[in-house]
Formats: sequence, structure tokens, C-alpha cells
Amino acid sequence: MNIHYTARHTEVTPAIEAYCEKRLGRMKSLSRDVLDVNFILAVEKNRSKVEIQVKAKGAGLVVEEETLDMMTSLKRAFDSLDKKIKKDREKWREKKRRGGRERKAVSGPREASEPEKRIVRSAHYSLKPLSLEEAIIQLEAKGREIFLYRREGSQKWAAVFRRKDGNVGLVEPE
Repeated sequence: MNIHYTARHTEVTPAIEAYCEKRLGRMKSLSRDVLDVNFILAVEKNRSKVEIQVKAKGAGLVVEEETLDMMTSLKRAFDSLDKKIKKDREKWREKKRRGGRERKAVSGPREASEPEKRIVRSAHYSLKPLSLEEAIIQLEAKGREIFLYRREGSQKWAAVFRRKDGNVGLVEPE
């Protein structure tokens, strides 16, 4: 984290630097992705103005406070910065949680609707009559899940298929 001090019509005292370092040390636990912090301290007439610019990954925060005393302005600015960081962190958490709920809610109706069924034509059959052993050889050789063939010696059809347990099943309609 880079820290820059800019003083206008005033000086940055060691007490101010020590206080800023101390408060930034507490803020590190709130926001780990801070890249740069700019302190702009200004005195105009009898007013002390403090502006804190925090640059972090993805976002930045700017806080301004103006009082009669520089330390009071710093304290109020850091308090405001703490509130903003906590608020942004809570928004991020809520957005993340809400996004999870929305995804679940959106995916629910999709599951309820059935996908459109379509017909896929295949040429896993043989017109010439085959014996059961030849049909099983065709099934194994071509690496298919199912093979349709005409039974040898008749005009009827039969199907051999690969079962989930690794065996071969046979369907012979009558």
C-alpha cells in the first residue's frame, strides 16, 4: 500500500503521520486490496480540511471532512471511511448472496420444463439375414450400443444390445 501526503498551507507533522498510520493499520483488516491512499490536508482561513482518497482493486473511495482542528477532521474522516468500507463490503456480500439465490430460482423453472425430444436416425441394422452369433460380432466390431438385424430363416427382425452390466441383450419380437 502506497501512502501519499499532500499539505496545502500547512505542514504534515509526525503526530499526524503517526495517527494516520495507526488508523490505516486498523483498516487493513477491513479492506485487504487497498493499493494507494492519498491524504490531502489543507488549511483555509480558520478551517482545517482533510480529504482521504483510497484506491483499491475495482473501486475507490473519497472522504472529505472540514472542522476547526486538523486532528478532529482526521478522526471524522477516518470514521466516515470506516463506515463507507463496511457499507461497501456489506453490499458486496449481499450482492453475492442475492446472485446465488437468483441463479437457483432461475434454474428451477428450466428443470421443470422438459427438453424438446428429437429423433435421430441411425444405420445400425443389416438387411441381409444373420444368425445371432454374427449379429453379436457386428455389434462388437462396430462398437455400437444396439444392432438391428433380420433373423436367419425368417422375415422377422431382432435386436441385440449392450447392457449396462457389460453383457449382451436380445430382443425378438413375436
